[in-house]
Amino acid sequence: MTLFATADSITAARLHAEAPAGYEEDASVDAKVAEALHIAAVFERADRFDVISNQFDFLPLVFSRLTTTPVVTTVHGFSSERIVPVYRAYDDVAHYVSISDADRHPDLTYDATIHHGIDVDAFSPGAGDGGYLLFLGRIHPDKGTATAIEVARRAGLPLVIAGVVHDAEYHRREVEPHVDGDRVRCVGPVGPRDRDRLLGGARALLHLIDFDEPFGLSVVESLMTGTPVIAYARGSMPELIRPGVSGHLVSSTAEAVAAVGGVGATDRAACRADAVARFSSGRMVDDYERLFADVVARGPRGPHSRRVRPLG
Repeated sequence: MTLFATADSITAARLHAEAPAGYEEDASVDAKVAEALHIAAVFERADRFDVISNQFDFLPLVFSRLTTTPVVTTVHGFSSERIVPVYRAYDDVAHYVSISDADRHPDLTYDATIHHGIDVDAFSPGAGDGGYLLFLGRIHPDKGTATAIEVARRAGLPLVIAGVVHDAEYHRREVEPHVDGDRVRCVGPVGPRDRDRLLGGARALLHLIDFDEPFGLSVVESLMTGTPVIAYARGSMPELIRPGVSGHLVSSTAEAVAAVGGVGATDRAACRADAVARFSSGRMVDDYERLFADVVARGPRGPHSRRVRPLG
């Protein structure tokens, strides 16, 4: 396996790097130049590989007709409808993977849905004995921070808010006036250790999103600690949360408040076991390996479908 990534990446695979670090971390790296060299490096070596796993959005697709090596592209959500024409143009040769059934675009053909997996050992079983509800994520209208504040207030429980401020005006207007250090605490971004502690100590995670989220890593992270999730039944949430096992799917603030009263009945060990079975990194790797083997066995699609190359 060869990983095409920045030079500061840590991997057990063979590493090929065109840039010393990500352009968000290194101001000397020009984003467009780094992207061009990065993608070119992959396709110039395409015949060395049985399959190319593209996690780099739509741009590598425009090179996919230039090689017989199959390109499996994981679609990590659509940033805009404006990028869909590229996916549509290469649908005949591409192998698309969705990260949830909810995020599939009706114009595209998919080979599989593979849910994200995370490191199970990075999350500890928690007792939920902190006596608080938790909001974990970007502070932004889409994420429902203000709604979480309202639900916690009506449920009579403190709320801890953890995450970066992504919309400063929203934070100033809808969140900050309620932060008193007691009923509502804002702890900012948290690292892995504090994240694990906060999730494990929470009675529930409030994930009252206002958009159709493609996946939701914070939801899976919460379930790994045994902490149930109360979420609006939008986007991928019905795929991640199993009512009665790992949380509650609701459609209104009133339903969310009522669900808070029911989270105490959650079997936290069963919640964690369900998450481990469905969202471990090992399960994700197994899913991708099976897909790669199947794609290679089927051979090239589209204009290269009659050309045969030996396995490398």
